[in-house]
Amino acid sequence: MANVVGTKSALFVCLGNICRSVMAEQIFRELVVEKGVADVWKIDSAATSTWEIGNSPYELTNATLKKHNRQNSSHIARQITTQDYYNFNYIFGFDEDNMRQLNRRKPKDSNSELILLGDLDTDKSTNIIIDPYPGPVQAFETAYEQCDRSCKAFLDQFK
Repeated sequence: MANVVGTKSALFVCLGNICRSVMAEQIFRELVVEKGVADVWKIDSAATSTWEIGNSPYELTNATLKKHNRQNSSHIARQITTQDYYNFNYIFGFDEDNMRQLNRRKPKDSNSELILLGDLDTDKSTNIIIDPYPGPVQAFETAYEQCDRSCKAFLDQFK
């Protein structure tokens, strides 16, 4: 499905699609609703690997979202497809490996923009959002804070 004129689209991609990408997807979904622009955004998440395909978000992902008064995600893990590079304007990775995988798979004729999500973080101490799996809880808290700041900064570019 191609982008509808006037719509914007964001795909969040991490290794397994059960932690960071799911968290960022849910944060961004709620931010566009809060800003009143949900009708112009298509949002999803995916994995670079096949390891977690078909699985629900990791329990600490939803526990962290809930702690921050966000809704639980019911996303089912999937792997990024070639078509995603044509369907999404912005594709976000979370670390160097994600970005290598995304760049390697990107078709030459795709106009999608590949972005390291942490490059948008207003806290410039690091631009890498480390995989929090399997824990501890603090790793998920750190990933949440980084995703939240980065997603807000990204959405602010469209004022």
